[in-house]
Amino acid sequence: MGALPGDPQAGANLCAGVRGMPYRWGHIGERPGAWRGPGMVTQQSYRDAMARLGAAVSVITTDGPAGRGGFTASAVCSVTDDPPTLLVCMNRGTDLNAMFKANGVLCVNVLSAAQQRLSPLFGGLVPADMETRFSAAAWHALATGAPALDGAVVSFDCRIAQITEVGTHSVFFCEIAALQSGAAHEGLIYFGRAYHRIAGMG
Repeated sequence: MGALPGDPQAGANLCAGVRGMPYRWGHIGERPGAWRGPGMVTQQSYRDAMARLGAAVSVITTDGPAGRGGFTASAVCSVTDDPPTLLVCMNRGTDLNAMFKANGVLCVNVLSAAQQRLSPLFGGLVPADMETRFSAAAWHALATGAPALDGAVVSFDCRIAQITEVGTHSVFFCEIAALQSGAAHEGLIYFGRAYHRIAGMG
């Protein structure tokens, strides 16, 4: 199951820094550069802070010898444009983890505001098997065969080039094999534990 910033299940899809590394805080009222070591930040305070980090909502899909599957994620970010690469974080405990690793491909489908209903569906918040989830929308294939969502803001069709295990998560480094941008429309952001529409692109 996927998760969004600040949700009780936020650990499912949020990619954090390297565990155990000290870092500097710059909170108002604190001494600039004050150190906070490991163990000083609780899971709840981290989740509350992550609720303030707005993120696009995506459905991550795969298809191949291990089967077809998908989950909702907000932990997607660019790594480099040479070669074009992004990363996706996925909970190691989900049943889909092994499927994605075995298939070796995935498609990041960034949802439009009109596709908001797919977020809870693929996030496991609505009781439905995988076939029912996929039947709720129309899909097509680009280069890898991973399902690309019709009408998505943009779809990044990827091959998984590297996997790093960090704590409870697998971090997939994905080289982009093809991409497809949709028509201009409203995007979908998750911020403050709620969905928000953002203005369409020109």
